[in-house]
Amino acid sequence: MQNYKKILLAAVATLAFGTQAMAADKLKIGTEGAYPPFNLIDASGKVGGFDVEIAQALCAKMGAECEVVTSDWDGIIPALNAKKFDFLAASMSITEERKQAVDFTDAYYTNKLQFIAPKSSDLKADKASLKGKVIGAQRATIAGTWLEDNLADTVEIKLYDTQENAYLDLSSGRLDGVLADKFVNWEWLKSDAGKDFEFKGEPVFDNDKIAIAVRKGDPLREKLNAALKAIVEDGTYKQINDKYFPFSIY
Repeated sequence: MQNYKKILLAAVATLAFGTQAMAADKLKIGTEGAYPPFNLIDASGKVGGFDVEIAQALCAKMGAECEVVTSDWDGIIPALNAKKFDFLAASMSITEERKQAVDFTDAYYTNKLQFIAPKSSDLKADKASLKGKVIGAQRATIAGTWLEDNLADTVEIKLYDTQENAYLDLSSGRLDGVLADKFVNWEWLKSDAGKDFEFKGEPVFDNDKIAIAVRKGDPLREKLNAALKAIVEDGTYKQINDKYFPFSIY
């Protein structure tokens, strides 16, 4: 009887562990859903984009079942730390300030910041041509911070809750230019709304590392790093990259 109890307890423990393991393999991906082509909500209401497809490929490598959760950009780190989702894939730049609140994986792409403006504009990336101009950027981004740190005495800065709203004001003439991620600008310039606009000057910052964020101390970070290495090596990353861009952004 004593041996039977031991076997029964061991079986219960094994079952409990298995249940915990299954629960641990169910993860939520956090993203914004308003930053095409990296993250967006399509006409059917489905969340997609480069960030989301990379995150889903990482989940597949980890053998995890994942679902996507959207959050407003301004509150996306607090939402992660409040456990609304398990990791954040939303084209987030690694910064020292953010590293105080979250841990980052290895970078999954490298970004550049570049101005866009009407084709007829004489705006460039130098202070002389920017003086007195009204320049927009998304709030709480590297672009917004760069403007405030480098051009606060030269231009009027307008910050927006979403990148899409910055583009709306640019296309309606309320802005002289926008500073944003080069690849996001590149996508917008291909649209009907962006057809009368173009890049101006060279990128003002070209080593912006984009990574996935997790809660401080979460061992999920190392699992994501291993999965990222695996999808780069097996060609999955390139397949996703090529779906969105005719050049490598890794």
